[in-house]
Amino acid sequence: MADIIGGVVTSHVPAIGRAIAKNLQADPYWAPFFEGYAPLHRWIEKSKPDVVVVIYNDHGLNFFLDKMPTFAVGAAPSYTNSDEGWGIPAVPAFTGQQALSWHIINALIDEEFDLTTCQEMLVDHAFTLPMALCWPDQATAEPPQGGLLPSGGGREQRPGGADRWPVKVVPVCINTAQFPMPSAARCYKLGEAIGRAIRSWNSDERVMVMGTGGLSHQLDGERAGFINREFDQQFMQSMIDDPKWATQYSIPQLVEKTGTQGVELVMWLAARGALGEQVKEVTRNYHIPISNTAAGLMVLETQG
Repeated sequence: MADIIGGVVTSHVPAIGRAIAKNLQADPYWAPFFEGYAPLHRWIEKSKPDVVVVIYNDHGLNFFLDKMPTFAVGAAPSYTNSDEGWGIPAVPAFTGQQALSWHIINALIDEEFDLTTCQEMLVDHAFTLPMALCWPDQATAEPPQGGLLPSGGGREQRPGGADRWPVKVVPVCINTAQFPMPSAARCYKLGEAIGRAIRSWNSDERVMVMGTGGLSHQLDGERAGFINREFDQQFMQSMIDDPKWATQYSIPQLVEKTGTQGVELVMWLAARGALGEQVKEVTRNYHIPISNTAAGLMVLETQG
């Protein structure tokens, strides 16, 4: 059976992509953020995942307000990103692990989760930037002479294709864009079901679960720029001590505590639910501000 080796939870602020594109990792503003990922790179090198299940939220690239699934799972052979208006360069396509995708889809439906199944799917910065933070050499390597190659539809793609990434992927998308949204408790249960599905997959591949988003931030309205350091740090500690702690709050309560977009922490909860009861903390980093967002990272290793 497949082995869940651990999980990574991380923020996915669009400004990270611009910083990577401009090689600002050592800039005084950015250095405390990027330096926090060095222990993650060492852990990945040691753990050698084969597949990453990425739990994230779409920002209108693949789903818009007229068609917004609560939960969606990708089952495509490959996944590309496109221009979202942030000026983030395209990255190489990601190869899908279709066998695991369909196994998760069937297992979740058996557990009465109603899903949207996507056999074609674009992935936005909430997916691509965390992958670039995990494997920076893949996302920033210079293309051969001649520059970026057009890949159709006005989108530019680095040559080399999906084989540039050392892992295959399964995208799992959760609606945090418009009401009604799934509760924190429901998202945790989704993660638990994903974990059971992965562990029952007849494969010897090593699976990493990643949850992206947050932490506290609000991009608009009267509380634009809102950050709640105390809640963020309590939430991060709960990922170790009491992973269901945040499930006591409704979505409106989480908006009050973390800002309108801070509800993205439900992706962290889903990823944590997939890892099982006991985890070992490998590293964490918390830094503000990145753009106008509290940025966090945790690497959690499964135990038992």
